[in-house]
Amino acid sequence: MWFKNLLVYRFTRPFTTELDALEEQLTAAAFTPCSGTQPSSIGWSKPLGDAGELYHHATDGCIMLCLKQQEKVLPSAVINEFLDDKVREIEANDGRKPGRKERSELKEEITFELLPKAFARSRRLYAYIDTRSGLLMVDSASHNRAEALLNLLRETLGSLPVIPLKAKNIAQHILTEWVRSGSPAGFAVGGECELRDRADESAVIRAKNQDLSSAQIQSHLDSGMFVSKLAVSWQESIDFVVDDQLSFKRLSFTDLVQEKADDVHTDTMAEQFDADFSIMAGEFAKFVPAVLEAFGGEEQGEAEAQPAG
Repeated sequence: MWFKNLLVYRFTRPFTTELDALEEQLTAAAFTPCSGTQPSSIGWSKPLGDAGELYHHATDGCIMLCLKQQEKVLPSAVINEFLDDKVREIEANDGRKPGRKERSELKEEITFELLPKAFARSRRLYAYIDTRSGLLMVDSASHNRAEALLNLLRETLGSLPVIPLKAKNIAQHILTEWVRSGSPAGFAVGGECELRDRADESAVIRAKNQDLSSAQIQSHLDSGMFVSKLAVSWQESIDFVVDDQLSFKRLSFTDLVQEKADDVHTDTMAEQFDADFSIMAGEFAKFVPAVLEAFGGEEQGEAEAQPAG
């Protein structure tokens, strides 16, 4: 359950849905497996899995949700093999070669026939609403996957007034300054970064396990390159990689945090989930404001503009 990635969204209005009403809405949009010819399915799953009874898990003003997606795995190579066999059969029996439109129709028919036999691949995506800070936290490094969750939550609730969290200062400027001159109190620059050329952003240099204060890295910055990704540690509690869109990847909670979880006595999986969730949410409740402060504060200019997704 510990998040490995983090995308943060700001509610532009307070989240006021009561938990009973939320549970009813989530249940109505619960996940159901793909039917025989259905290529994919999406819905809400119980955050605690078989150990839970509800489609949400709430603690300390935070509400955990779990999206479940299922897709039929039908490789294009398999479809094309069946298609080639069908085309050869038509050529042999009818003495003609199917045109583009007919081949497309044959491909659709073959796909429809094979779907019931295809394997189904499932994956889950966790997110939680922090009603205290008005933030939606998504455990994803992919904006597309996060959008799938936002879209379903919007359909489930009827509306979802959120926008991506945005800092006042341009992230690439801040990250570049950290590598050039050092990070602010509470943050420590790691040994990994990605540099891009301002004149040609397709030109990329990736440095790993290096001293970023070295003359080589500094010379790249002096030549006009900027930092687009940077490995950072915060308060000896969370290690992460942040990019110039304020996406947090490869989150790792240090032993300092894990020891807090180990110190909590639990008897059941549900109790352990609750303890871990409470500790993680508590860390993020301090981490996100600290990041925003380091990046000049939160940008409020478009708070009532357009919702994400």
